[in-house]
Amino acid sequence: MSGNENKYINEAIRSNWIAPLGPNVDLFEKELSEKIGVKAAVAVSSGTAAIHLALLLLNVNKGDKVFCSTLTFVASANPILYQGAEPVFIDSEPDTWNMSPQALKRAFVDAEKEGELPKAVIVVNLYGQSAKMDDILSICDSYGVPIIEDAAESLGAMYKGKPSGTFGKFGVYSFNGNKIITTSGGGMLVSNDVEALNYARFLATQSRDPAPYYQHSQIGYNYRMSNLLAGVGRAQLEVLEERVAAKRKIHSIYYKELGNLPGISFMPELKGSISNRWLTTISIEEKEFGQTVNELLEKLAIENIEARPVWKPLHLQPLFKFSRFYSHDDRDIASELFENGLCIPSGTGMLEKEQYRVIECIKKLVEISV
Repeated sequence: MSGNENKYINEAIRSNWIAPLGPNVDLFEKELSEKIGVKAAVAVSSGTAAIHLALLLLNVNKGDKVFCSTLTFVASANPILYQGAEPVFIDSEPDTWNMSPQALKRAFVDAEKEGELPKAVIVVNLYGQSAKMDDILSICDSYGVPIIEDAAESLGAMYKGKPSGTFGKFGVYSFNGNKIITTSGGGMLVSNDVEALNYARFLATQSRDPAPYYQHSQIGYNYRMSNLLAGVGRAQLEVLEERVAAKRKIHSIYYKELGNLPGISFMPELKGSISNRWLTTISIEEKEFGQTVNELLEKLAIENIEARPVWKPLHLQPLFKFSRFYSHDDRDIASELFENGLCIPSGTGMLEKEQYRVIECIKKLVEISV
């Protein structure tokens, strides 16, 4: 917590605005949209809800195809299934670990030959690092297909001087408890298309018609954020820059202390971009490092240090076993990263001495292996 959350929560309680909607919701939307430089935002119950609304706004329906990054959390793709649409997964590339423009281009070439372009492309900015948005935008624009930019993990990151999440037709942020700022649970849908977001707001409020009684002419959703949680978000947003700086400092210490060890490499930061370093992630080369990622995980756990593998690619998930997948050239980069990748403790609440305990433990394991 930033320390200022009580101010906005108590305002909501004093004014009796504790139910969904209210002044904090309105102001959270306004303050975030102004911070990232877009025309409008809609505060919702989760980043997943925001992706679902974006698909609805793009008229994604049963049988439609949606291209989606494969190296991501399942929430990026589940809303595709909500709509009865078909996900097509696009591999990562080594420079950012994000969507491969080469694989995306091949997917489009095949889709055009088959006479069925996707309704949308969901691009994920993994672990706070922006994808190669210039290349991806160029490809999507040439086919007239809109982008949903899943910036759930990358609020506060920049790509060529522009905030992550503002490149697509719609951008999505998450304020889940583990994100760089939190509302406990929540998300935001952003866009320069104000009319579309007004419709999203209508859909997210059970599609209630403008009538003096409860009337509903179409399917709606209970997706709006509460006024209390929006108060937490407003306080968190005030310290976003501090959080990014803290995350980047954590990463820089890890990089300085571990970057020269045999078999360890770090998730790259693309030239011209600034990652928020939401999580510090490393890749292990077993032969050089002397042990596998799973062995390292087990040994860290013995020391009461929690680390995790990177996301298991969606094209490897049982849920999507029949889905199409386009690899980067002849390599499945996402699967390689899953096999070798590791997220190490990166919370901004972590003390520096705790971080150095992680570092010394990893160094010790390397020495034993060597």
